[in-house]
Amino acid sequence: MLTLFSTPKPFRDHIAVIQRNALESWRRLDADVEVILFGDDEGTTEVCRDLGLRNEPYVDRSKHGTKRLDSIFGRAQEVARHETLGYVNCDIILTQEFVDALRRLLNWRSRFLMVGRRWDTDIAESLDFSGADWQQRVILRARTEGYQRFYHNIDYFVFQRGLYTQIPDLVIGRVGWDHWLVEKAHTAGVVVVDVSDAVCAVHQNHDYGYHPQGMEGVWKDEEARHNLELAGGAGHTRTIEDAEYKLEPTGIVPNRFFWLAPAKRRWRDISRAVRGALRTRIWHPLLDATRSVRHVVGLKRDSGPASLRSRGRRHWMDE
Repeated sequence: MLTLFSTPKPFRDHIAVIQRNALESWRRLDADVEVILFGDDEGTTEVCRDLGLRNEPYVDRSKHGTKRLDSIFGRAQEVARHETLGYVNCDIILTQEFVDALRRLLNWRSRFLMVGRRWDTDIAESLDFSGADWQQRVILRARTEGYQRFYHNIDYFVFQRGLYTQIPDLVIGRVGWDHWLVEKAHTAGVVVVDVSDAVCAVHQNHDYGYHPQGMEGVWKDEEARHNLELAGGAGHTRTIEDAEYKLEPTGIVPNRFFWLAPAKRRWRDISRAVRGALRTRIWHPLLDATRSVRHVVGLKRDSGPASLRSRGRRHWMDE
């Protein structure tokens, strides 16, 4: 019924644990689910052999060695056993909810792009898949201990073969490629469906040690900037918020306010700019001017209003 494909990071330490958790969950979704891993990263061959997955070792890379989206998506659509394909980031645990949502969409129409918000959850250990209730346990853990991310964090894309052609040389692992996939569906006239209310996709939290500059590099290095240029810039950004339909318990319903998504993004950009200006021009100078007095009375920098304190460096659309 479905070919899932992905490209893993090297199977080392914590990343190895969470990627195995994810892959083990995928292969248990249905007897007719095919799983393909692209790349020859450390441990990939062995994991594919252990779990009975298919490995496509060759992937085109950028001059910096980062895997290219066109190589992976193009090859996946050539070799997949099924007409319905799903790219999923290799740290995402899926359950029967995912398959149930897909079946409902397939009964609805033949072409669509299925996306949804993820649940960030701290998982450091290998999960026990031997019990019949493993899915219930991991969903409960995510919904009670985790956090559902925003609309711009997109970790899975389910579509029909042939949707993605003429893919620019975007790279995976930097910002922008995922939003381009949503934009491409829109321009191709394929409806985007948000299944966030029906699917608890569990993202296992991890660090960004795979990039020399950590999270900052993933968001802002040369390849990240190039991705954003190829994706058309912020004005052409599309996310889950732009989905024309939503899958709810009552069925597939129109997302009546999807057309407001661009205005919401512009408003968030303005709000961030205003907060940044307040911090830079008012709050930080005030802190500097009153430092000696604050030290005398025991007040710290982070005692001030939360709205004016620096919240750290975050994704360019993280609000």
